[in-house]
Amino acid sequence: MMTFLLVVHSLIAVALVAVILLQRSEGGALGIGGGGGGGLVSARGAANLLTRSTAILAGLFILTSIGLAFLARIEKGSPSEIDRLLQESAPVTGPAVPGEAAPAAPAVPGEAVPADTLPALPSVPVGD
Repeated sequence: MMTFLLVVHSLIAVALVAVILLQRSEGGALGIGGGGGGGLVSARGAANLLTRSTAILAGLFILTSIGLAFLARIEKGSPSEIDRLLQESAPVTGPAVPGEAAPAAPAVPGEAVPADTLPALPSVPVGD
């Protein structure tokens, strides 16, 4: 599904660029283009068609962008960068009793847990 949506998204992007480049300039570009020379598309009806096409392609481009973002989120299955930053900036409470180890913060899936947050293992004599 992701590959199909990426291909459609790319085709919409290329079509959007082409439609924008086909439109006649309305001046303001340092005297380049525009003016009364008449361009490739000079009829008012064709200009309205290109304007509507641009709006429709832009809307489709935005929809496919949102769809790709949701699919990426579902496939990845982990929190976004914003969620991760919010979790990291949450205040950490200290130990309830001085000298007692603070409880370990919950780990985010896919991240390594720092060694200082792991409980210490009891020492066991090895050999006689």
